[in-house]
Amino acid sequence: MPAIPFNAPSLVGDELEYMEAAVRGGHTSAKGPFTKKVVELLREELGAADVLLTTSCTAALELSAMLLDIHPGDKVVVPSFTFVTTALAFVREGAELLFADIEPVTLGLDPQHVAELMDDSVRAVLAVHYAGVGCDLEGLQSVIAEPAGQRVDLIEDNAHGLFGSYRGRPLGSFGRMSTLSFHETKNFNCGEGGALILNRDSDIDRAHILYDKGTNRRAFLNGQVDKYSWIDKGSSFGLADTLAAYLLAQLEARRSVLAKRRAVYELYRSLLEPHVARLGCRLPIVPVDRDQAYHMFYILLPDKITRDRTLRRLNEEGINATFHYVPLHSSLMGSKIAARATDCPVTDDISGRILRLPFFNGLDDSSVERIAERFVAAVERTLSS
Repeated sequence: MPAIPFNAPSLVGDELEYMEAAVRGGHTSAKGPFTKKVVELLREELGAADVLLTTSCTAALELSAMLLDIHPGDKVVVPSFTFVTTALAFVREGAELLFADIEPVTLGLDPQHVAELMDDSVRAVLAVHYAGVGCDLEGLQSVIAEPAGQRVDLIEDNAHGLFGSYRGRPLGSFGRMSTLSFHETKNFNCGEGGALILNRDSDIDRAHILYDKGTNRRAFLNGQVDKYSWIDKGSSFGLADTLAAYLLAQLEARRSVLAKRRAVYELYRSLLEPHVARLGCRLPIVPVDRDQAYHMFYILLPDKITRDRTLRRLNEEGINATFHYVPLHSSLMGSKIAARATDCPVTDDISGRILRLPFFNGLDDSSVERIAERFVAAVERTLSS
C-alpha cells in the first residue's frame, strides 16, 4: 500500500491565479497589494491594531523580542514544551530564560509553575497554544497582573492556533502581541511565512520602524517627514507579495479548510475512542470554553517504550507518524543558557509519551481508517510483546 505522509500541503482556492497576478502586477517584494489584503483580513478577524507579515513565525518572534527592549538581567518565561524558536528569539536579544512546565490537560503553559518562577526581573511570559487549543489564559493573566508596579508582557506564540478561540475571543488577541506561522505544516500556509499581530496602538509606529530595517520609511510615505533615514535597530522581515498572494487564497478558504480538518479530527476520535482505555492511551482534551483550530491529532501512550515501539512499527508500515518535542530545559543549549535550572516533570512525561498521527486537509477517510487500524494493532502488539 502507498505510504501516508505526515503532512501534505494542498491548493485550496485561487493560489496560482493570485501568484500570477502578483507577478504580472509588478510588485513582488514586501508590502504589495496582496500583503495589504492579507493584513486587512487578519486585522478584522483578530481585532488587531495592526498586522505585519514576516518571512516566518521565527522572524515574527524576533520582531516581538526587539519590541520588548530587553536589557541585561531581564528574564523571559517560556514553556519547555515548544519549538526552539519560541525561546531562541528572546535569547538573541539578550534575555535570560526561565523554562516553565505545562499543565497535563491542554499541554499549555502551567500558570502555577509560572507563578513560582516570577520575580522582579521577569519582563515577559510566552504562551503557546499547543495543537491549536487555547492554554489557560485567565490563569496566566492573573499571574502576570500580580506583581504590583511591574510591567510583565504576555506574548502569544499562536503558530498552531489561528482561528481558534478562548471563551469566544480569538487566540492571539490576549497578549501585548502574538505571532503566527504559515509554514507548509500549518493549517494555512505559503511554504514559509509568518505574522506579528499587534494588539496595542502604541506599538505600531516602532514595530514598522524595526520592520523597515530601522528606518522611518513608513513616516516618510505617510508624509510625516520629508526624508527617511536610519533611526533604530531593525532587520528585513517582510514577506514577498508573491507568497502573500498564495496565502490570501488559503485564508479566503478558511471555513472549508477548517471544516476538512475538523472532519479528519473527528473521524480519528470516533475510530480510536473505543480502544484508548483498554490500551492505556489518552486522546486530546479540549475544554468546553475553547474552540480549537484543528491543527493536529495526537495520542498519549502509556510510556516512552510503548510510544517508541508503536512509532517505529507505524513508520515501518508506511504511516509517517512523529512525536513532539525534545524538552528545551534538558537540551544541550537550553541547559547552558537557562537563568537557573527548573523542574518540568509534566513536560518530561508528555514528551516521552506523545505520538502525532498524519494530519492534513486532503487526508481521506480510507487513509484515516487505515492509520487508526494500524495504530491500534501496533499498540496491541507492543503491549503483548
